[in-house]
Amino acid sequence: MIIAVVLALFSFGYVAMSRHITNAGAFYSYISQGLGRPLGVGGSLVALLAYNLLQIGLYGAFGFFASVILADKADLTVDWWILALALWLVVAVLGLLRVDVNSKVLMVLLGAELIAVTIFDFIFLSNPAEGGVSLEPWTWGSLKDAAGPAFAVAVTAFVGFEAAPVFAEEARSKNRTVALATFLGLAVMVVSYAVTSWAAAVSIGVDATVPMAQTPEIAQAGGPFFPTLAEKGGAWAADLGLVLLTTSIAAAALSYHNTTARYAFALGRERVLPAFFGRTRARSGAPAAGSVFQTLIALVVLVLFAVQGWDPMLNLFFWLGTSGGVGVLFLVFATSLSVIFYFLKDARGEGAWARLIAPILSTVALGYIIWLVVDNFGGLLGFQPGTENAAVWAFPAAYGAVAVIGIVWALILRVTNRQDYDSIGLGARANTARSDAPDYASQQS
Repeated sequence: MIIAVVLALFSFGYVAMSRHITNAGAFYSYISQGLGRPLGVGGSLVALLAYNLLQIGLYGAFGFFASVILADKADLTVDWWILALALWLVVAVLGLLRVDVNSKVLMVLLGAELIAVTIFDFIFLSNPAEGGVSLEPWTWGSLKDAAGPAFAVAVTAFVGFEAAPVFAEEARSKNRTVALATFLGLAVMVVSYAVTSWAAAVSIGVDATVPMAQTPEIAQAGGPFFPTLAEKGGAWAADLGLVLLTTSIAAAALSYHNTTARYAFALGRERVLPAFFGRTRARSGAPAAGSVFQTLIALVVLVLFAVQGWDPMLNLFFWLGTSGGVGVLFLVFATSLSVIFYFLKDARGEGAWARLIAPILSTVALGYIIWLVVDNFGGLLGFQPGTENAAVWAFPAAYGAVAVIGIVWALILRVTNRQDYDSIGLGARANTARSDAPDYASQQS
């Protein structure tokens, strides 16, 4: 709930800025126009890395859970990477279709998941542990010393709420759609997460939840949620939940693929990446080159993990997914800061709350959360305090490295190709800023 409030504060300025800047590379363009082009290009490479980590990590979770379902229900033993590649192929095909086709697939899956989660909530709340329905999980004191890791994990759970401006160029009513999708998406997320977390804790038992989660056999089953659901609601409920968890992972993989492809498209259109990334399919308007690029990266990583025999849940899903979420958090902070500087130049008719007060509050809060995340990063990856592992510093260092590369590349463009440099962050208007650019924007559906 606390993190949702912080992200809601951020969203006021974010949505206000989207009314004046339309660009498929939302974070990239906002940072460019608020904090300067070099930082914007640095942020764009951070975005590409973060969303790739998020998207590719989901293949590990999908392969793992799908293999569990097949082994349990069909007595079939299928390697996780085979199932992951099957999802990879589906995403590769859907990524080349119109965005409305993708949105219909996602809406069907989301609708089924929300209905099922509501049923699960009723099962949990109607079968409380000894002591009845407890409100302790809603109290501040229940966080105790776990506030840092809890805040960090909760932030990664909300990744995706910020995606609406990425699709603004393909929306029929940009201003209305972006605002509605951002705030409604955030509201649905927080209600679903908070109520279901509380309901599950009530049914497991507030004092029993953590000890149960630490039991090895429960941990291997994915935590206490599904075992408790099977006990209180029957095997059918746990089976349904596991299936819908797997489909939700597939839906998220498709969503992150589309986001990543559009960031590559935005960078290609503005010549930050090679120009062919800025081309779209004539029939669908989808960013074909960006989609294929992300598909190829995912294939290379999946093949590497399969050949090396690395753990699909820990090394692929958990490490990459957590690190990707942290990267998006860095971008949210930078964008919140950029909103302040963007509207300081010109209020553009926006009220003080959306352009100044809410962004300042969210920037301060997000800065504190980032400090907690960095301080607890080893714990987020599952390591005990004091454990030495290259992953603890490698992922944050990777973000720093790509950001520096982006900043240096922007400075090189400023010296060598002023026309391309001046087009950074302009979105569809980038084509009109240079005389030699083909009108890719006209290919948009």
